[in-house]
Amino acid sequence: MSDTARESPAAAGGSGLSDDERAELERLRAEAAKARPRRRLGWRTPVASLLIALGCLLAPVSVLGVWAANQVSDTGRYVTTITPLISSPPIQNALTDKVTNEITSHINVTGYVNQAAAALNGRGLPRVATLLQTFGPPLANAVTGFIHSTVQKLVTSPRFATAWIQVNTVAHQQLVTALSGGKGAVSTSNGRVTIDLAPFINIVKQDLAARGFTLINRLPPIHPTLALFSSRTLVQAQTAYRLVNDLKIVLPILTLALLAAGVYLARSHRRALIGAGLGFAASMLLLGGGLLIFRGIYLNSVPQSVLPSDAAAAMFDTLVRFIRQGLRVLLVVGLVVAIGAFLAGPSATAARTRHGVAAGLGWLRDVGERKGASTGPVGTWTYAHRMGLRIAAVALIGLIFVFWGRPTALVVILLAVVLLVLLGLIELIGTPPTARAAEPAGPG
Repeated sequence: MSDTARESPAAAGGSGLSDDERAELERLRAEAAKARPRRRLGWRTPVASLLIALGCLLAPVSVLGVWAANQVSDTGRYVTTITPLISSPPIQNALTDKVTNEITSHINVTGYVNQAAAALNGRGLPRVATLLQTFGPPLANAVTGFIHSTVQKLVTSPRFATAWIQVNTVAHQQLVTALSGGKGAVSTSNGRVTIDLAPFINIVKQDLAARGFTLINRLPPIHPTLALFSSRTLVQAQTAYRLVNDLKIVLPILTLALLAAGVYLARSHRRALIGAGLGFAASMLLLGGGLLIFRGIYLNSVPQSVLPSDAAAAMFDTLVRFIRQGLRVLLVVGLVVAIGAFLAGPSATAARTRHGVAAGLGWLRDVGERKGASTGPVGTWTYAHRMGLRIAAVALIGLIFVFWGRPTALVVILLAVVLLVLLGLIELIGTPPTARAAEPAGPG
């Protein structure tokens, strides 16, 4: 049999191979199978995912911790938080009604009218006494209306706003004491957390006396209170305050460390960074939802007779507005990081975006060079050190964000735009070295 005849069955299926040839073929197939890369999950992916998930879960708690430290424990920021309340119409109406009721309940105009009528009757003037008693209720209503209008003018005046700031500045330490379990001007009474309004009563008494209503000077010291929230909420707030205040520094550091470790351990750093950014943004949305739920709990815990619902809502919204501002900022930060990591990836969209930007910058650079605006050695140096310059630009924007003080979501967006401009300038100024044209070869 010819060689061609022997090779045909081997090519057809290997049935004509000898035992040695068949064994050699199997060995080659086995080596080829071993050489193929095997997709193994390993430990890095699940550990990295767990670390990123823990960091995202701790992020809302970190925000609350920073808020507790900056807004509750810091007198200046607390006063900044509480100051807009005195300009809120629901709070102004609640204060007006509360102060007016306290003053009129102690004046007792009807009692004074009855005493005067009895004195007139004892002096032989029964008709005058009867006439005075007849006009007693209208007189009491007129006095109440006068006091109410006076209090309302005071509550909406700059003088009262100044007193509001002064009183809250002094009372801030008592608030911290109440949150930490102590007693002070901010205390618990009948299952509610209250604040003493005596300083505001004194302002009203001074103004009424200056207007000629000297009867107000006979009143004893009055200490009415304004309910802030229920004591059940206070117990929860005290527990959270103690826990979060102890961890106010540890939690943010731990959150960033977990996210950074998760991105570092992941097989694909870019995908992990995208996941971390989106997860971080989602955690801020979760915090926003939690605030809405807690807002409903708070409003339901304050009876209408103690504090009107509109005033309670204004008080809650004012107190937590910095938390809402902070979560909006961090939500935008998470989205910016995720978008940046996505655009740095190999996807078709990211590649087209980068190519379009690079083409546009290259066109601008070529136009400038044709018009004589060459970057010269600066452009060559920028191109050679472009990676370091990119890192420096990112670090600079990061430092500006950290030390900004109270950045808003708009500030984050503007910083992201500035970073894009800086990176674009690096690409625009950087001029790649021009390759020398190959010299034509001379004749043999």
